[in-house]
Amino acid sequence: MIPGSFDYHRPKTVDEAVALLGQYGEEARAIAGGHSLIPMMKLRLAAPEHLIDLGKIEALRGISRDGDTIVIGATTTQAELIASPVIASNLPILIETAMLIADPQIRYVGTVGGNVANGDPGNDMPALMQCLGADYVLKGASGERSVAARDFYEAAYFTALEDGELLTSIRIPLPPAGCGWAYEKLKRKVGDYATAAAAVMLKLHGGACSFASIALTNVGDTPLLAAEAAEALVGSSLDKSAIDAAVAAAEAITNPASDGRGPAEYRTRMAGVMLRRAIARAKNRAA
Repeated sequence: MIPGSFDYHRPKTVDEAVALLGQYGEEARAIAGGHSLIPMMKLRLAAPEHLIDLGKIEALRGISRDGDTIVIGATTTQAELIASPVIASNLPILIETAMLIADPQIRYVGTVGGNVANGDPGNDMPALMQCLGADYVLKGASGERSVAARDFYEAAYFTALEDGELLTSIRIPLPPAGCGWAYEKLKRKVGDYATAAAAVMLKLHGGACSFASIALTNVGDTPLLAAEAAEALVGSSLDKSAIDAAVAAAEAITNPASDGRGPAEYRTRMAGVMLRRAIARAKNRAA
């Protein structure tokens, strides 16, 4: 289908974009890569009267290290993330995850900020950002504020982003030195959303797990931080009983829909399978 008519704006600064969002209110939508919004517009599930294109705002793009924090501009593309030496040397799990998003053509245009800000439970980056303890920097007419990724997602397509606000950057603290990491994703075909996926970060010290963080993708209305699952690993040697306990805790918080990817029971079980695989690979990398 063809989208409805709209006015097109292309601001050159963040302040100009925020002013436009404030001016047009609920009738305006920001657009970056457009891979989420444009299909919804074509289906008439979204009909904004004003599109605010963020593509010319240089301040929203780029990757840098600020002390012990990695800063990613909201309109940085997945391809730029994959090619970044800063990410490769500090947060390689981001590259592993980005490589599993859609296909190369989409990754050259799709942005990291769009992936995390849209509130789509099928997107891969939100759960990973929760696993990594990331913060989202939001800017609106009243100023700038920071919201933890773990507090940002409220329901499917509903987030803590308020009217007139724009996500400008993502700030990710460096994980403990020596962390192992893995993102495991089951999907029906290349380019598809996850049937279920799991992100894992863990650290070993003296043969025992001293730190763990786990999050799940597309098995609930929001990304799921599996805190109890991570707690089941800490202090253990990552033996079978500890991993079984972590998987059981993770499966217990899932609530997937039955859809073309399979019935809910299957998707819950696959979340557990993905978690087992991610723990095994993260353990090997940590060792």
